[in-house]
Amino acid sequence: MLFTARAPNDNRFERHPRSSDMLITVSGPPGSGKSTNAAGLADRLGLDHVSGGDIFREMAAERDMTPVEFNEFAEEDPQIDRDLDRRLHEIATTRDDLVLESRLAGWLSADHADFRFWFDAPVSTRAERIAEREEKPVDRAKAETERREASEKKRYREYYDIDIGDLSIYDAAYNTARWGPERFIDVLVATIDAYDPATDEGKAPIEGVSYDF
Repeated sequence: MLFTARAPNDNRFERHPRSSDMLITVSGPPGSGKSTNAAGLADRLGLDHVSGGDIFREMAAERDMTPVEFNEFAEEDPQIDRDLDRRLHEIATTRDDLVLESRLAGWLSADHADFRFWFDAPVSTRAERIAEREEKPVDRAKAETERREASEKKRYREYYDIDIGDLSIYDAAYNTARWGPERFIDVLVATIDAYDPATDEGKAPIEGVSYDF
């Protein structure tokens, strides 16, 4: 068992000695609940949480730009994407005490991740979430998200020969629309808690990727 429960009225988990050596990646499209659930999972397990968004904001601050200004700059300079992915790759291959969350976290971690999770939800649900978060019309959020995903799919293939639609590398894929936030964290912890190294027949290898940053 990886984690032991506290008292029945406490839904948090004590940190197990093995959790300090654990790298969990969380990936998925915009509006899938990556950030919220990755942070919740890290908190539950007593791990650090690092997101691609955090790194992006750090990179913006290094250039004395706001995130909005930096995003506009990144649209004109493809090296920004590569720099972001390089930093995430370095974190994924040198740390083992965190939940790492980004669109490519599973791919960038190569074989270093203990668990690779993919989160998704119907595009209509994701658009509603984004619209609420960013205070914009749902139809606009949906159109922007679909354009963004198409653009990212093309860039990932061009940059690294990654097919972002290939979910075979993930240990588990979830439709986050099916559970409420608290219960979904319970689902994730239960998945990890049920893991038994003695019956592990091997995680899916990551092959053919060009980490050309």
